[in-house]
Amino acid sequence: MGFRLLKYSYIVVFFSIFSCQSKSSKQYENNIKAITQSIGVEVKENSSNDSTRKQIFSLITWNVQDLGRTKNAEEIIEIAKILKNFDLVAIQEVVAKDPAGAQSVAKIVDELNRMGSKWDYQISNPTKSQSVYMSERYAFLWKTSKVSLLKKAYLDKELEDKCFREPYMGMFKLRKGETPFYVVNFHSRKHNDHPEEEIKFFKDYPKRLNTNNIFIVGDFNLNERHKVWNDLYNLGFKSAVKNKKTTLKMKCKKDVYLNHSIDNIYYNSAEVQIVNSNHLDFVKSCDNLKTARMLSDHLPVFLECIID
Repeated sequence: MGFRLLKYSYIVVFFSIFSCQSKSSKQYENNIKAITQSIGVEVKENSSNDSTRKQIFSLITWNVQDLGRTKNAEEIIEIAKILKNFDLVAIQEVVAKDPAGAQSVAKIVDELNRMGSKWDYQISNPTKSQSVYMSERYAFLWKTSKVSLLKKAYLDKELEDKCFREPYMGMFKLRKGETPFYVVNFHSRKHNDHPEEEIKFFKDYPKRLNTNNIFIVGDFNLNERHKVWNDLYNLGFKSAVKNKKTTLKMKCKKDVYLNHSIDNIYYNSAEVQIVNSNHLDFVKSCDNLKTARMLSDHLPVFLECIID
C-alpha cells in the first residue's frame, strides 16, 4: 500500500502509589509526572513518498473524567503529554456548571502549545440536558498545521430532545487534503438508562450531513457488539477497536484494572483506510491505578488512517 504502520512505543510505567497521599504532596507530584514518561507516545513519520504521507491523519477521543476543578496543574500537563502527538482530539465530560471546565480545556491547549506544535480549540455550550448536574460541555482540539475547522462546531439541536447530552459536531479538513469530514463527539446516557435509545439516531447522519466522511467518537456506555450499531454497520461503518476495555476499575481484582468496553470511534470503511487503532493504556499495572485515575477513569481511544 506504499506505507508502513505507524508505531507507538509504550515504556513500562515505574511509579509507586502511596496510601493516604494527598494531591498536594511531593510524592503525588512525582507519581503523576511519571505517567507520560511511562507511555512515551510517539507518532513516527511515514517513510514512503510525500503524496502518501499527506493523507495520514490521527484522531483520539477521551472522556477526561470531570474535567474542571478536579484537575490540578500537574494533571493538566500530563493530559497534554498524552494528547500531543495526535492531530485532532475530541474530549467528553468537560464540566459545564461553572467556568472551570472551559478553563481547564484552555489550560490543556496552553500546555500543548508549549510542546512543539500550534493548537487551536473550540468548546461547546452546555448541553441541553434534563438537569445542570447532567449537562456537560464537549471540546475539539487540533493541530493547526494538520487540520482546519471549516465552520464553527455546534451542538446537534435536532437531537437535543432525544439525548441526555446532544452530540457536538465539527466539520474539518486536512490542511493537505481535499475532502471535508465530520466528527460527531458524544457522551451517552448511562448504561442502565438505555443509551441505545440515543445511538439509534446516528444512522441518519450520512443522509443528514450528505456524506459518509463521518467519525462518530466518544463514550457510548455500551460496546461495539450491541445490535444498535447494526444499522451503521450496514451502511459501511466499522468500529476502530473491538473487544478493548476502556474504563478503569476502582480497585484491581486479580491483577485486572480494566472494566468495560464503551469508548470507541466509528468510521466508514469505504472512505477511510485504517493504519492503526487501539486504546491508549496509560495505566499498565495495578500499582499505578490510583494515580492514573486522577487523570480519568477512561482510557483514550485512537485511530490513524488515510483519507483523501
